[in-house]
Amino acid sequence: MLCSLSLAGRAQDKTLKDQDALKDLSKKATELFAHGEIVKAIEALRPYWPLPKNEIDNVEEKSLTAMNLVTERFGKFIGTLKIKEQKIADIAFKEKYLIRLNNTAIRLTFIYYKSNDGWIVNSFKWDDNFIEEFE
Repeated sequence: MLCSLSLAGRAQDKTLKDQDALKDLSKKATELFAHGEIVKAIEALRPYWPLPKNEIDNVEEKSLTAMNLVTERFGKFIGTLKIKEQKIADIAFKEKYLIRLNNTAIRLTFIYYKSNDGWIVNSFKWDDNFIEEFE
């Protein structure tokens, strides 16, 4: 399963000031997502995500549908774990988290970009391909 959207316009109205703020946002969105609060997780990202409203709404809708199937198949939430962070100089920052379920894990990837105005969400993606993290 995969749900992903990347930069496609400039509709965000806020920026994040530093990497600590990015980490806080990723952690908050992950916790909300893990507890089935998909709408709240997407809403936390929305002000910083330069995509048109309808595209963010679309990822929200697809995530709701897919996560219902995931939890039916793989069990209930048992925890979250930050597994990686990387940066490219002072212009890009990536964090990865796992949401642990009884029988598998879901990987969330957040990529941020430093615009002229501050940090924005460049992309948010989630999938069940955490096996790639062994490479």
